[in-house]
Amino acid sequence: MEITGSCYCGEIKYQAKSQNNNALVCHCSDCQRMSSGPFRAVIIAEPNSVVFTQGEPKEFVKTAQSGNKRAQGFCGTCGTTLYATNEAKADRVYGLRIGAVDQRDQFTPTAQIWAKSTLSWLSGLHEVPAFDTTPQN
Repeated sequence: MEITGSCYCGEIKYQAKSQNNNALVCHCSDCQRMSSGPFRAVIIAEPNSVVFTQGEPKEFVKTAQSGNKRAQGFCGTCGTTLYATNEAKADRVYGLRIGAVDQRDQFTPTAQIWAKSTLSWLSGLHEVPAFDTTPQN
């Protein structure tokens, strides 16, 4: 499946290939902190299939909880996180951040990893009232 994506400001754009439903959710504490959210959802792109069609992302290399060094790609202007991949520039496998993928609604996560770090309130989220806009006080 061909997918496209971009950062919030549109400075960085890319295209990639992924198998349908090749998505997962990571609950590790690093993903929680780096996304400023309860987890991070990613679509795994086929190896070496990501092509940046506009702009070049900045990268920050961190050591993951697994001990692996992971390059975190983001837009240097708006700060949108775009991916994580191996540190080496060759044979890259990208975990594309699902929020930056245009076709994000076509993917359903098939696995959750680092489940022991899942925030306790997530299991009851479906019981929290939901609104289409910000509720008025």
